[in-house]
Amino acid sequence: MTISATISQLDTYCREVANRAKVAAREMANLSTSVKNRWLLHAADSLVAQERALLDANELDLSKADEYGLTPAERERLKLTSERIVQIATGLREVAALADPVGEVIEGSRRPNGLEIQKTRVPLGVLFFIYESRPNVTADAAAIAIKSGNAIILRGGKEAIHSSQTITETLRSSARSCELPLDALQMVATTDREAVGHFLKMSDAIDLVIPRGGEALIRRVVAEATMPVLKHYDGNCHVYVDKQADLDMAIRIVENSKCQRMGVCNAMESLLVHRDVAPTFLHRLHDQLAKYNIEYRGDERCSKILADTVPATEADWSREYLGPIMSVKIVDSLDEAIDHIEKYSSRHTESIVTNCIQTADRFVREVDSAAVMINASTRFNDGGQLGMGAEIGISTDKFHARGPCGLRELTTYKFIVRGDGHIRTS
Repeated sequence: MTISATISQLDTYCREVANRAKVAAREMANLSTSVKNRWLLHAADSLVAQERALLDANELDLSKADEYGLTPAERERLKLTSERIVQIATGLREVAALADPVGEVIEGSRRPNGLEIQKTRVPLGVLFFIYESRPNVTADAAAIAIKSGNAIILRGGKEAIHSSQTITETLRSSARSCELPLDALQMVATTDREAVGHFLKMSDAIDLVIPRGGEALIRRVVAEATMPVLKHYDGNCHVYVDKQADLDMAIRIVENSKCQRMGVCNAMESLLVHRDVAPTFLHRLHDQLAKYNIEYRGDERCSKILADTVPATEADWSREYLGPIMSVKIVDSLDEAIDHIEKYSSRHTESIVTNCIQTADRFVREVDSAAVMINASTRFNDGGQLGMGAEIGISTDKFHARGPCGLRELTTYKFIVRGDGHIRTS
């Protein structure tokens, strides 16, 4: 379904969607874990059963890839296969197996006057999720939102509209079968960008907006939103190879961080190398990464070591390449490495490779990013890899959530105070 409407009609439509979600959120607060898990398992089975419909819808999206100017990497992310549908279903089953955070008592106490105090985890309420054209994200986001007791409004990209709508219809059909509030899961029926602006004004109905896409989208959302925004702009992730690094280990970590998947936000984009190991390390790394056709954009000292270095511009130090390019800087000290990260990092993920515990500890203390790795790939900043299960995104904010955002990050808390006729006298 596509809505072609005037601004007034569009505003009315968006308001109706938001209001329905708000009513559903209240119902979700009363839902048991068993009902949510039953829906997740039913939905997983339904997605597999609807394989033909999902593949047909995906073919419609793929047929417009040229029209939308999608790159080969974007086409690859858009494409559904039988195997990927099974993976999506497996993801829902994994969320069902996770502990339900709702109702968890974070801390509690009993006051001298007998009042019982509990700080208890509760759903956020209504989430507005704007995301890029990856069909699997539709199911992932719905699963995490519902399991954490929230209602969610999904606004996917036009490039995957048929795939996303078919997935949503399948999930809603399961919701109906499992007596889950149907309006707890809604997909915006128009790809009109003006609809986003209408929703961003509805702080009375929407509790949190999560944009997941390009920097331009996220900056627009931050500028227009009247409710809190959970975000990260980009992923300029660093690996620092210290003078006391195991160079074999460092090569493995850099290769994995950069080359396992180049088009993701936790891939390494910037390499820092201590001057004492730079000549040996960079030559060995260059040989190891030759098969990936990496372009090195480096400083003057890097150019003297690697003849094919492209001189780095100021913009290169903060750029998220999402492809076979990395910036390389040779530093004189740990201080210089940390200073560089402080200036250019997007606060997503940084890693140090070193055998010195004191150096590692100082790096962890002073580097202000959502995740800091010691002798490990930046690719581990991922909800599943950190033992959190599925995630709706990775936040570089400090409030209210930071890093991979899973079930707990889609909750807040309230204080529950139990008394027995208590009154305050002072």
